[in-house]
Amino acid sequence: MTEMAVAADTRLAIDGGPKTRTEPWPGRAILGPAEKAAVSALFDAAIVSGDAFGYHGPEEEAYCREFAEQLGGGYADGVSSGTTALYVALKALELEPFTEVIVGAVTDPGGMMPVPLLNLAPIVADAAPGCYNTGPAEVEPLLSPLTSAIVVPHIVGEPADIEGIVALAGERGIPVIEDCAQSHGAELNGRRLGTFGEIGVFSTMFGKHYCTGGQGGMLFTKDEMRYHRIRRAADRGKPFGLGQDSTNVTAALNCNLDELGAAIGRVQLRRLPEFVQRRRALVAALTDGLMALPCIGIPDQLPGANPSYSFLRLRLNTDTLTCDKPAFCAALAAEGILVLPEYRALPHTFDWFVKRRVFGSSGLPWSAPQYKGDPARTFPCPNAHETIATHFNLILRESWGEREVRDVLAAFRKVAGAYGTQKRFARESGE
Repeated sequence: MTEMAVAADTRLAIDGGPKTRTEPWPGRAILGPAEKAAVSALFDAAIVSGDAFGYHGPEEEAYCREFAEQLGGGYADGVSSGTTALYVALKALELEPFTEVIVGAVTDPGGMMPVPLLNLAPIVADAAPGCYNTGPAEVEPLLSPLTSAIVVPHIVGEPADIEGIVALAGERGIPVIEDCAQSHGAELNGRRLGTFGEIGVFSTMFGKHYCTGGQGGMLFTKDEMRYHRIRRAADRGKPFGLGQDSTNVTAALNCNLDELGAAIGRVQLRRLPEFVQRRRALVAALTDGLMALPCIGIPDQLPGANPSYSFLRLRLNTDTLTCDKPAFCAALAAEGILVLPEYRALPHTFDWFVKRRVFGSSGLPWSAPQYKGDPARTFPCPNAHETIATHFNLILRESWGEREVRDVLAAFRKVAGAYGTQKRFARESGE
């Protein structure tokens, strides 16, 4: 095919036409010389001293202090993962077994699994209409005398109505845990997420806004007594905050972060505002172009919300198209665009939850005679299913610039134009 013919070829890539994006996408580029220098310094000190670096050392102490300062002051403790952070938070609240913990439906499996692992029954709150996040209207009908805590995930960097949920819980004396694994740096009414509830939990694994290496997590609280309980729950019940004569005061796991992760985390934490700002600027540039397409809807945020965008959530208006969402997303992917067509984030629909596979085949904690709730209770969550069915996620990278924005918008216009103006029978009829 001649160069002029290629230029004139407007067929979708999925139909054999030229791809919009032919170059590999730049990596995130969040690790650099500063992180390498911090790790090298840690190794150099270990070599000189002859002692291996461990945990609860000067790097972790400084990292936790700096993390808490960035959230406006309080106390922080580093742990081995975001899942671990939620486990420790629930353990630190000293909830009675066989009570119920309300959890937002749309979350990572690790945002729900720690609940039954502590012999607590997960009660799944539907998402608010048109959202991934749950809200007060969805949580309130689930409250009962059995409710001992509420876990509120802020999904894809978008703030949930945490103010409304905290107010609802406060009336009943129920503690709230904020799951901020996907929302580092996000704000609601000028206040950082993770500071509204009793405890904020964060993931710092390699795919988050910033990282402590391959894995890691963090807990934040404003209450010193609760902080000591967190430390005990994260380190085999050691008597943090108690007298020197005290022994280990509760059975708990070793969930510690180490000095290596903390050294990386300190550098990354200083760069977090830059990473978040890049994502916000990228989303602003993309939405300016996407809003012009009738088939693409930009979901509304809560008043006062300032997301940090782990993904860009988009709504597809299929009534303006001649295809469904899977076909539209497949066409975008064929053009070289990084999309997640189906956000598989409903852990209560997965085998482990449906088959109650937590402790062997016992069905615990639901099957325990001490549990006074309905062990066979199901959670339809129509809003969450509807949102997942009509929305998809665009993958973002901090390193993207004008070229990447231009290619994304060009691909969206190409696919929207093709499916918005004519039916495409090429693959079925061979035309």
